[in-house]
Amino acid sequence: MSHHSTTPFAGLRVCVAGLGVSGPPVVRLLLERGARVTVVDGRDDDTVRPVAAELTAAGAEVVLGATPLPDECDLVVISPGWRPDSPLAVAAAEADVEVIGDVELAWRIKPADQVWLAVTGTNGKTTTVRMLEAMLRADGRDVLAVGNVGTPVVDAVRPDTDGRHPDVLAVELSSFQLHWSSSLRPHAATVLNVAPDHLDWHGGLEPYARAKGAVFAPGTLRVVNTADPWSVRLAEEDGDPHTPLVGFGLGTPRSGELGVVEDLLVDRAFVDDPVGGAEELATLADVRPPAPHNVANALAAAALARSIGVAPASIRAGLAAFAPEPHRIAYVASVAGVDYVDDSKATNPHAAAASLGAYASVVWVAGGLLKGAEVTDLVAASAGRLRGAVLIGADRARLREALTEHAPDVPVVEIDGPAPDAPEGHTVMDAVVAAATAMAQEGDTVLLAPAAASMDMFTNYPERGRLFAEAVHRLL
Repeated sequence: MSHHSTTPFAGLRVCVAGLGVSGPPVVRLLLERGARVTVVDGRDDDTVRPVAAELTAAGAEVVLGATPLPDECDLVVISPGWRPDSPLAVAAAEADVEVIGDVELAWRIKPADQVWLAVTGTNGKTTTVRMLEAMLRADGRDVLAVGNVGTPVVDAVRPDTDGRHPDVLAVELSSFQLHWSSSLRPHAATVLNVAPDHLDWHGGLEPYARAKGAVFAPGTLRVVNTADPWSVRLAEEDGDPHTPLVGFGLGTPRSGELGVVEDLLVDRAFVDDPVGGAEELATLADVRPPAPHNVANALAAAALARSIGVAPASIRAGLAAFAPEPHRIAYVASVAGVDYVDDSKATNPHAAAASLGAYASVVWVAGGLLKGAEVTDLVAASAGRLRGAVLIGADRARLREALTEHAPDVPVVEIDGPAPDAPEGHTVMDAVVAAATAMAQEGDTVLLAPAAASMDMFTNYPERGRLFAEAVHRLL
């Protein structure tokens, strides 16, 4: 039990920065515990005003349209997206006021017997946490998936009306949330992979990777992706050398690892005799979709579940019960021998690489906001499987340059809006699908894997995926 978890909040003056998803539950929790709460948010519009009114009614002081550090302030609880160089964070550091995130706050007040299993990484977090939750549920555990998925983490540490709380949390953690956590000590944790993302926020790959490495805390069992150098390095360099280091990978597992033997997922770590013994956990057919990166996610989830004694049969039952997320390598339809696949959730190059790697011949639909990410490696690695490319979005010129350099023979079409003569109800995606269909041949896959964020042209990535699927269905 950390010394923080007894911190009395009564009378403490807490500034909550940002009214995002985590803001309101944080404010309510602090008010319940007797803190004096001031909320600041730079926005002042119709989205935040009703939320502000509710929190004011609950007893908080709310400042909209500005983000000053309140004069009287003992602690700042900051929304995960806020950068370390934001004026409020800098002012707090100068005033020697501690700044924490919602995850750290939840950790400090969590019930002592609640077990946390943590997942971070550039890609695959949500899928792995959902698989883990399904495995634990199949094992009869009282579990909840929290973080960027499902329930805000502060709500999962509060007792419900019967005074109960979940026994186990499957916690999805972003690098931002880890940056703002200082005493977090999960029972077991994994860094699935590290690829360039959010570099503008962290100021480079090394600080971004190290933020993720913070999940390997003192006493935390380390689960690593043997194929990802950063995952292994962070566990070895930043992790606790006194806890087991359990590897997972797509090859035959060595002693102390989880892996794949023929078509079986096998555990050689959490067994009575790791030298000679092995437990069969599931088959590749139990993993949907059975793309390589998704098998890796399943093995990572299995390792975390096995670390608290989940039975092998429950691993398999959990995978069988797990329904993949929408817009994650989702099969849309097959038209004239061409498959159409929606991976709109591939909002960075690393995620796009995973889905491009799952198909032999692809007409690639890509583009949007690249957030400073580099696309050269992605294009170079995928060049051999590209039949054609359809580019959309604000940063498509960078993709075109990479294609010209590394895939000069691949035809490229750019689309910047709906066709001028488009029928009523047709969107830019109808023009995209038409261009892709014209390039595709029987046996090809038209793959929406943008490698970029969507907000330049669409509300969000689910809308981008939905419009793509609707345009495909109009072909039928």
